[in-house]
Amino acid sequence: MTERRFPARRWALPCVLAGLIPALAGCQVLNAQAEKKTPHLGAYDPDQPRELQMVSHPPYVVEPPDELEVSVHPSSLEFMPTTLTVQTDGIIDLGFFGDVYVAGLTLDQIEQKVIQQVAALATERHIAVQGPIEASVKLVNGTQSKRYYVLGTVTNQGSFPCTGNDTVIDAILTAGLRSNSFPDKAYLARPRPDGSCLLLRIDWEQIRQGNTFTNYQLFPGDRIVVPGGRAPSLLRTLLGGG
Repeated sequence: MTERRFPARRWALPCVLAGLIPALAGCQVLNAQAEKKTPHLGAYDPDQPRELQMVSHPPYVVEPPDELEVSVHPSSLEFMPTTLTVQTDGIIDLGFFGDVYVAGLTLDQIEQKVIQQVAALATERHIAVQGPIEASVKLVNGTQSKRYYVLGTVTNQGSFPCTGNDTVIDAILTAGLRSNSFPDKAYLARPRPDGSCLLLRIDWEQIRQGNTFTNYQLFPGDRIVVPGGRAPSLLRTLLGGG
């Protein structure tokens, strides 16, 4: 009788997978243990603005690299409306009407400064002006200089535009969670003018269930930190666990 032999490669993959399943389970156990050991940072603060209880941001303060649309009237000044980017030195270039330092100013303050600059140059150059000089300064393309940050174990770690109505859930969903993220241990760090920061605890599970208590409104400079455990192995990622 002829002995039948099966190619070894038929059995290789199942054997390898069988040997790796305990290793993958071990990684999950280690991450579960790491999550338990990761402390909750920050405290709950019922006085902070949150979803359904938002507040208006303070008047917008212009900084580089904001884009501004500037127009000046009357038309006899021959100032064409133009879009200008605030340079790194805080200056906008008004062409023949010179440079104006705008960093740290509100839009209303910039309008007054532009009027003063244009009026002074019109007088100096003996330009006939019919009627009062008026200026309009508008922010273009939304905020460029106001950002919040999401750090830690997320898919897209980085900075994001602070539009005025962003909340914790917006930030975390934008950054994206990973299989080894610990969102229940996430916290919000809010810088203070004196150099310190306020730490706010985030209850991610409650946010997912519709509780808005810790779904804080975000302000420029806020940092959301999402701790995490051991990164998934390449095999675990290929198998859909990463």
